[in-house]
Amino acid sequence: MHLLQEGQQINNVYVVERFLGEGAFAEVYRVRHRFMGRQAMKVFKAFGLGIKDIEQMLGEATTLSQIGHPNIIRVYDANVFKEDESLHGYFTMEYIAGGSLDSFWKSFGMKLMPIETSVDVLRQATRGLSVAHSEKPPIIHRDIKPQNILVGYDCNGLRVVVSDFGLAKRANPLTLMVSAKGTRIMKAPETFKDYQSDSCAGDVWALGCTLYLLLTDRFPFSEPGTLELIDEYSFERPLIPPSQLNLTVDASLDQIIMRCLALDPKARYRSAKELLVDLEKWKPQAEDKKEAARAVASSSAKSALGELSSLNQQKALEMAERAQRLARRVEKLPEAADLMEEACNKWPELREEHEYKITLWRRGIMG
Repeated sequence: MHLLQEGQQINNVYVVERFLGEGAFAEVYRVRHRFMGRQAMKVFKAFGLGIKDIEQMLGEATTLSQIGHPNIIRVYDANVFKEDESLHGYFTMEYIAGGSLDSFWKSFGMKLMPIETSVDVLRQATRGLSVAHSEKPPIIHRDIKPQNILVGYDCNGLRVVVSDFGLAKRANPLTLMVSAKGTRIMKAPETFKDYQSDSCAGDVWALGCTLYLLLTDRFPFSEPGTLELIDEYSFERPLIPPSQLNLTVDASLDQIIMRCLALDPKARYRSAKELLVDLEKWKPQAEDKKEAARAVASSSAKSALGELSSLNQQKALEMAERAQRLARRVEKLPEAADLMEEACNKWPELREEHEYKITLWRRGIMG
């Protein structure tokens, strides 16, 4: 049973449209603001809390409000409401219709994600995180993973934002480190030996894991089906360079990823800002070699984060058709773009046909 129901009003300002997902401590809904349109609302589950407890839980919203960047999720509002005689804290943020990088990556099905798209996604996420790492002292995310990176479209094309700063923490100004939190498969090897050793270099490790996954459909130091078994001894396995698993990966990109995944944190990029310098320099290889390799299928078929659910082609086609009907009215273009993004993530073949339409609709152009 979810905390909120469709059609429910919150503080006479928001109307709940639908449930989007949940974590251990909060649920996320798509809501419509009375004046500002669609937003995402994160509602904390805990019951019986006082206002001071809720203020502490809203620390994520405070952190996000201090980091203004196009590749960091934007926060609009933070407040409380009463439900079943209990106060619940919430904050609202921009709604990214395309959903998580996890869904975007899986939408490519048996095919490997194109190398230019993979690098573009990582480059944008790194731009956002570099702002957090540039704070004094730096803000360390501690839970970078595909589920916490959102992918959508704006008027300029593909847009990636880093979200879920619920575990983010400012580093100790003397050691520049924090305690280790987050998802085990994405944690750097030093955090398995010293609980107080998470750092900007630990976030870089997670970015490297993410890019490795996008390019190879597998995690760097684990065998398929053994994610839950990862421990400090897992890193004794030799790391297979991504170019051996994906022919489109060139030597320079291999070098970037291998440096992100250096076992010694001192050998890694020290922060996202340092990594970004090399990612911005990277250019795709020659077109002929790239096209020859693009048809290579993934042997793991996007199973690294769990079994891939069957893609609902019929539902996606119905959503795409509904989006195109909405796009006949200029005032409905934002809603049409949202719907088409969702359709593309359900059935990847729609992306090539409709991706450009989404960017046009985001600009307010009917087409």
